[in-house]
Amino acid sequence: MKLSVYNTLTRTKEPLEPLEPGKVRMYVCGPTVYNLIHIGNARPLCVFDVLRRYLAYRGYQVTFVQNCTDVDDKIIRKANEEGVPASEISRRYIAEYQKDAAGLNILPEDVQPKVTENMDEIIALVGELVEKGYAYPAQGDVYFRARKFPEYGKLSHMPLEELEAGARIEVSGVKEDPMDFALWKAAKPGEPSWPSPWGEGRPGWHIECSAMARRYLGKTIDIHCGGQDLIFPHHENEIAQSECANGAPFSRYWMHNGYINIDNRKMSKSLGNFFTTREVAEKYGYEPLRFLMLQAHYRSQINYTVEILESCVASLDRLYNCRENLAHALKTAGDAPLSTERKAALDGFRESFIRAMDDDLNTADAITAIFELVREINSSIQGAHPEGRAYAEYADSLFRELTGVLGLLYERKAQEIPQEILELAEARAQARKAKDWARADALRDEITAKGYVIEETRQGSRILKR
Repeated sequence: MKLSVYNTLTRTKEPLEPLEPGKVRMYVCGPTVYNLIHIGNARPLCVFDVLRRYLAYRGYQVTFVQNCTDVDDKIIRKANEEGVPASEISRRYIAEYQKDAAGLNILPEDVQPKVTENMDEIIALVGELVEKGYAYPAQGDVYFRARKFPEYGKLSHMPLEELEAGARIEVSGVKEDPMDFALWKAAKPGEPSWPSPWGEGRPGWHIECSAMARRYLGKTIDIHCGGQDLIFPHHENEIAQSECANGAPFSRYWMHNGYINIDNRKMSKSLGNFFTTREVAEKYGYEPLRFLMLQAHYRSQINYTVEILESCVASLDRLYNCRENLAHALKTAGDAPLSTERKAALDGFRESFIRAMDDDLNTADAITAIFELVREINSSIQGAHPEGRAYAEYADSLFRELTGVLGLLYERKAQEIPQEILELAEARAQARKAKDWARADALRDEITAKGYVIEETRQGSRILKR
């Protein structure tokens, strides 16, 4: 089996064939840090974190770069509203972003470049484009000549005329053509700026990713990822800049996740259905939100409702219960060996999981494979003739392996039962053995009052937190 991904550039599923065998260079567009991230931002974080994890699981050495836009119109606007430097806004919201990313169990980036730390690379790239005639200075700004790149529009699969008609084009009397876009913006009063050959200013939005991807990953990268909303103009412009400057393909594969709707309507502040990741997590936890992002195929639209999120909580409960069942079986199961047939049956679930993930990262079918494994485990360790410890050990290892690839089962730690409760449970067991049912019931009630319950299984009593 070989991993295939849907390439937005070719509109087909293609086998993943990195430039360098066994190594994947991966760039993901990161946050613009002017506010808390919303749940739409959380989707690419979770989806492409799983892609990274799966690539590593399949034996690839992954270099993962995700930028951070720390100077931008929105950051400057927020700074002016609060009367503080733009750098203070970006520092504050980088820290808040990192809290949410950690809550969603996102692996740390190998490199998280910031615009303000890569200004020399950005200015150098703009200079190359000017020198080659692909860009021109105008009154302190520098613009890219979109029509000079013959393949402009190849990612969004639209001719230049349609892109021009549908684009929200920045009004400017100094551009040669309405479709030209800014690489460098002349400084305005009260804005952060840097010296350049064209005067004081700051980068346009698109040039930063081209410069940072080249610096940290090279002229041609393997996979570039982001939300569907970035296809045009951001990623289209990245391709044009990078390929004109470097004379080489920018990215071999482009992967984009679909939108999130709220109660079947597009998420929008104006509609009053806009939710930050933080406010959802404060009510339900981060993990159900991560599960929501993975329970559907990444390219499909997903719908956020309270009912759907609560169903994600219930699904996670089933997974955590399976983990607890395995932990109990590991302590109480007998010494029967693991048969070849039972091992093969368990291995079949891994094969189903890999088959789903190899098919364009189909996390929805991968989760189905995990729940089929859960049913197998629960029936095998809780049946009339439960499997032995060797089965429980192998099943536990497989269960953790597959849920780990998806980055699940991290929010609830295994409960340590207090010594006091253990002693009460032992006293109850002795009372039951002596057939002192009144004392056994009283001890059970005392345990319940302290927030625990005793569950009777074929493998003996089990203590659970209520």
